Amino acid sequence: MSAGNFIGLILIGASSVLLLPNQFYLTIVQNRGASELSIARWFVPLFLLIIGIFVLPISAIGSMVLPAQASADFYFLSLPLAAGRHWLAIVAFAGGISAATTMIIAPSILLSVMISNDLILPVLLRRANINSPEIAKDFTKIIPNLRRAALIGILIAAFAYQFVVSVRVDFAVMALISAIAMMQLLPPLLGGLFWRRGTARGAIWGMLAGFCVWAYTMVLPTMLDTGSSIVVDGPFGLAALRPHALFGLEASNYINSLFWSLSVNITLFIADSLSRSATPLERIQASIFIADAALSMNAVGSLQPSVTVDQLKMTISKYIGNEQTDLAFRSFHKQENIALEGSDAADFKTVHFAEQLLSGIVGSPSARMILSLAMGPTGPAQRRAQILLDHATDALAQNRHLLQTALDQMDQGISVFDRQYRLSCWNTQFRLILDLPKELQRMGTPLNRIVSYLYERDDVADFTNKTFTEQFTDISAPWRIKLKGTGQTIEIRSNSIPDGGLVTTFTDVTNAVNADNLLRQTNESLELRVRDRTTELTLANQQLGKAQRRAEEANLGKTRFLADAGHDILQPLNAARLYSSSLMEQLGNSREKELASNVDSSLEAVESIISALLDISRLDTGALKPVISVFRLDALLQQIGRDFAPTAREKGLELRIVASSGVIATDRNLLRRLIQNLVSNAIKYCRSGKILVGVRRRGKSIELQILDTGIGIPPDKLDHIFREFSRLPEGMKESDGLGLGLSIVERIAKIFDLSIIVTSRVGKGSVFSVTMVASNVPVLPTIEATQTVKPFSVLTGLTVLCVDDNERSLAGMQELLTTWGCQVLPFKSGKTLLAYCVENPVAIPAVILADYNLDEENGLDVIQSIREHLHRHLKAALITADRSNHVRECALLEDISIINKPVRPAILRALLSHFSQAIAAE
Repeated sequence: MSAGNFIGLILIGASSVLLLPNQFYLTIVQNRGASELSIARWFVPLFLLIIGIFVLPISAIGSMVLPAQASADFYFLSLPLAAGRHWLAIVAFAGGISAATTMIIAPSILLSVMISNDLILPVLLRRANINSPEIAKDFTKIIPNLRRAALIGILIAAFAYQFVVSVRVDFAVMALISAIAMMQLLPPLLGGLFWRRGTARGAIWGMLAGFCVWAYTMVLPTMLDTGSSIVVDGPFGLAALRPHALFGLEASNYINSLFWSLSVNITLFIADSLSRSATPLERIQASIFIADAALSMNAVGSLQPSVTVDQLKMTISKYIGNEQTDLAFRSFHKQENIALEGSDAADFKTVHFAEQLLSGIVGSPSARMILSLAMGPTGPAQRRAQILLDHATDALAQNRHLLQTALDQMDQGISVFDRQYRLSCWNTQFRLILDLPKELQRMGTPLNRIVSYLYERDDVADFTNKTFTEQFTDISAPWRIKLKGTGQTIEIRSNSIPDGGLVTTFTDVTNAVNADNLLRQTNESLELRVRDRTTELTLANQQLGKAQRRAEEANLGKTRFLADAGHDILQPLNAARLYSSSLMEQLGNSREKELASNVDSSLEAVESIISALLDISRLDTGALKPVISVFRLDALLQQIGRDFAPTAREKGLELRIVASSGVIATDRNLLRRLIQNLVSNAIKYCRSGKILVGVRRRGKSIELQILDTGIGIPPDKLDHIFREFSRLPEGMKESDGLGLGLSIVERIAKIFDLSIIVTSRVGKGSVFSVTMVASNVPVLPTIEATQTVKPFSVLTGLTVLCVDDNERSLAGMQELLTTWGCQVLPFKSGKTLLAYCVENPVAIPAVILADYNLDEENGLDVIQSIREHLHRHLKAALITADRSNHVRECALLEDISIINKPVRPAILRALLSHFSQAIAAE
């Protein structure tokens, strides 16, 4: 064994005599006198020597005879078993069990007593005094239960730790771990006994730091494997931080931990104690226990034979003032029927009352110390302590005077009650608001006496004595009382003090309550006036609402009329277009054909105006219901590009469509109409250059942009371009139009809540941006087969059935189709057509053209009935002015094409040519 290990073990053993729980309890707590200490001085070393005599030979023989892997903790069992002396092993085992049981039970019991007495019971007593200070608590059953619970907790914690580390450490190592933890109590113990400047704060920080180093160097390695990287190489590979060789100290594990933990403990204890001055109580205790220990230890036994009442008053007046001291003593003597003069010796009750009175100001420990110094002997240590106490008293009195002056300047009444609900501090407003007599304006007056006085004076008649006290000590919310004598309304707020007690404020809110009542009465009268005015306004609003509804209904009726009259308006226009087209076909290249062409162009312009007005009316009335579908923008944009490419080339413009992979969910037809109007406007008002149509991604949105190099729009006119029939002078010079295209664009955008942004520079061009939400639904790209444009098939001999209830339209259609060489069979109704088919079963037509709105039927039903009658799926087209989605969907389900009125001859001829080719292919 090295010298360092030997010295360390001696230090641990010497400290254990005093610091171990059982040793401390026997030496300090159960010590009855100096005679027991003199016996312990020779008995304990002799007892240890006798035990050591048996331990040394067993250890030496076991290390020589037993295998190396045998545990030294069990040599006393292994040696008899190895020698075949089983009876001796049984005796040793029985002795070991009794010793181990004693080592477990005795310290555990002592620790449970210390924990219950010093940690748990003070808390319970404090709470009991706060909750019910006048009711005595019975702790006869609580104390044993607390000790049993603490004992069980200690045993469980010890067993849990032993269960975790039993496979890594033996009993001897575990004992050293516990002993080094116990050694952390040594520096504050010695510092408190021999160093005047030691402080409690320094002791706490020193012990905490020592325990942390102990846990790192001793406890942590037992929780880890011996090959752990932290144990072998140190945390993060820092060898200087290895737990068993901290900062390179090459020594045994327990010497390494003992050295560093005590070094850190002592260093922080000294540094923190020197960093700040000791409190007055710490200096007083140091003067008593260190300067002259002999006098301090026997101070209590050498008290003066008597202390007078005046001496007690003089001592206490330093803290609460002469007036309050005299008032408190007079009230106490009157209450207890004690007749003592100032020069008379104070009895026990008076001294006890003085201690209680002083403890409410400076606390119980300081109160006992102050009275002990006032009544005790006047040795050097006491005189030094008295000087320190006088300085502390002067400072305390000055602070109290400043606090009292500040409190007296406040408008609120303030009172402070200690944990026993005794009055300890108050200001002038508290006395004036409650109008208390002088005998209640003293330190230590119980709250119950103040409440009883107010109750007897009938100021709190709305409460009982008990309920008022409970309400007074309730800190949940402020509450109010009305004093019967003065008529004042007082608001009371109570707040708890951390160490127990209450701080209560009393505010005179009489003016505020009166103002509140006046305000309430005013509000009630105002409510009546507001109710009357509200009734008048309600009637006026109802009349205004009726007028507004009549105006809206009139406007809506006008719009509906225009929408419903579309069919009747388009019927004569449709007939005129058919006649003009037929006339152009018959005139050839004569001068009259040019005139007929002008008539047809004028009819087309009228058709555009009426179609735009009908579209606006359908959008305003909500008759146009969107059909949402998911599709790629690219196919729609390419289709629009093909439609407008000839017009752009005719004006010498470049129309460019940028390919896009964007997918959206909206109505394809309405969006197409919106983009067509924007592209058409761009071509109309662009003299030269190009038009660019493309898509930009904006996060989760898609921005469709139409850019042109046209004439541009002045900034102050950007808000006017979306109005109906609104055209700028510059635009009227460039192209004909009505100014309805952008109005339709705006209405379609409102249906889908789309954002339209216009930026433009005069002479440079314009940019129209439409923002819409992108769709995440996957859509396969549409592959459109490129069809070569073939010349129209010859329609000569094609049999066409025409059904229309309007004679002019029917005649115009017959004239046009006859010009193209078709064989036309006209009918005014489906009934006449069906009768013809019955009479001529052999005559089977090729195509049916039927108007949708007939007298008592519709074209869809007529076409379906003829197909069923002839048992053939005839090619059919529906000619209608109704552009609703319902009609379109029904026609699509029956495989019927749709031609909107007024009929465009080119579209009709293309459709008939398509039908002729399909019939020929069949």
